[in-house]
Amino acid sequence: MVKQVTIISGKGGTGKTTISSAFASLAENAVIADCDVDAADMHLIMGPNILETNDFYGLKVADINPDICTYCGICRESCSFGAIGRDIRVDVFGCEGCAVCEYVCPSGAIRMVDRKAGEVFSSVTRFGPMAHAKLGIGEEASGKLVSAVRTTASELAMKYGKDLIIIDGPPGTGCSVIAAITGVDLVLIVTEPTVSGMHDLERVLEVVNHFRIPALVCVNKYNINECNTQMIRDYCRDRKVGIIGVLPYDRTPTDAMLEGKTVIEYACGGFSSNVHDMWENIRDCLFAEKCSVFRS
Repeated sequence: MVKQVTIISGKGGTGKTTISSAFASLAENAVIADCDVDAADMHLIMGPNILETNDFYGLKVADINPDICTYCGICRESCSFGAIGRDIRVDVFGCEGCAVCEYVCPSGAIRMVDRKAGEVFSSVTRFGPMAHAKLGIGEEASGKLVSAVRTTASELAMKYGKDLIIIDGPPGTGCSVIAAITGVDLVLIVTEPTVSGMHDLERVLEVVNHFRIPALVCVNKYNINECNTQMIRDYCRDRKVGIIGVLPYDRTPTDAMLEGKTVIEYACGGFSSNVHDMWENIRDCLFAEKCSVFRS
């Protein structure tokens, strides 16, 4: 059975892609899935060679046939999103696909049509297969696109006989995060000892707990505020959430990214060694049904 681990964070910039890419370089039989589709950047490190591209269609949008339309304006008056202009043309970026205009149109001039919102890629990297995507400019439905990427990753795992999918998830607590964690075996939450980082850790833990998914926490850049780091330790201990890694603020991730490498490829010891130890624990949690974590 294919195991799945998702790396997420309550806010952006905590280092989850750094950790996800490092895990990908350490895993021996995994598929990589970049599900941070609103701001995909894992390809900068993975250097994927795209093998297959599939169009992604998000929400349907209204299409008005000018040959049938009587320009009565009922559709414009009924649109709660202001997506139909005075000239009775649809603003596709404003349309939410509710189809009320199609329902109220007396002449049957409106229909809901598919609209390409992005692309899903099946690729190969130096670490194995990768599923990733590109969301079109101004497009929404990122949750649906995350699901499409995960479906592609599962297909790649079956095709190549992989036993693990490493998912680089999006930040926040929205629908794209829910799509990235639903049904996985383990969630790793990467946080930082800042006020916003601590607050967002609480929020994202609530989401993960709602879906009853096992969760672990990694505190990145712990030494920028060791007092807050201790508060995170206390918070996690009180809620019986394991802290699986405590990483220092270090230039290694930045320097590695500038060279298009993972931190594991770029350097040995220090930061990279800590990430390696974290991966060993993650692997044990997934496959050996044991977990050595910090609970202090």
